[in-house]
Amino acid sequence: MSKTQYYCAQTLDGYIAESDDSIDWLTGYEGSYDGPDAQPGPMSGGGSYESFYEGVGALVSGSATYEYVLQHISDPERWPYRGKPWWVLSSRDIRVPEGEGIDVRIANAAVSDLSDELAAAAGERNVWVVGGGNVASQFADAGLLDEVLVTVVPVVLGEGKPLFDRRLPGPPLQLLGSRVFETGMAELRYQVRR
Repeated sequence: MSKTQYYCAQTLDGYIAESDDSIDWLTGYEGSYDGPDAQPGPMSGGGSYESFYEGVGALVSGSATYEYVLQHISDPERWPYRGKPWWVLSSRDIRVPEGEGIDVRIANAAVSDLSDELAAAAGERNVWVVGGGNVASQFADAGLLDEVLVTVVPVVLGEGKPLFDRRLPGPPLQLLGSRVFETGMAELRYQVRR
């Protein structure tokens, strides 16, 4: 059965982007950790993202996340989510790139109204809440978020776009596991309890 997972990177102080939606703190990050438990991971080609992405059947995000990708991937041949449908929550008309295997759907709807469609598109795979914090909060508020996988990057911004927009309903999240990477980043995996 498909799960809805919020998978992203955040700073040590809980931000997923700067106030202007930029993520230079992540794309320009250079760090290391050489402890005995260090695994190859994010940004080192170690397969953490790749293994997660293999389990993804459909994506959903807000318009800011989607427009960031559009801004940085102008060539349809380099589209990173080829072959997987991506729902973008927005009430505005937004440009949709054309190209083989590109499937972007702009939706002006509540996440509860889209959940069955997302799950059907994902099939046996999972639905990835790509971002941002408001969209993840909407899924949590509707009782539709199953897991949170967050890679903590040892950078402190002091302000920016938070991991979630508001307090999550229900009991505290249940830790399912953690990993540390050669980059100095740490991945935490939580189950959302209801």
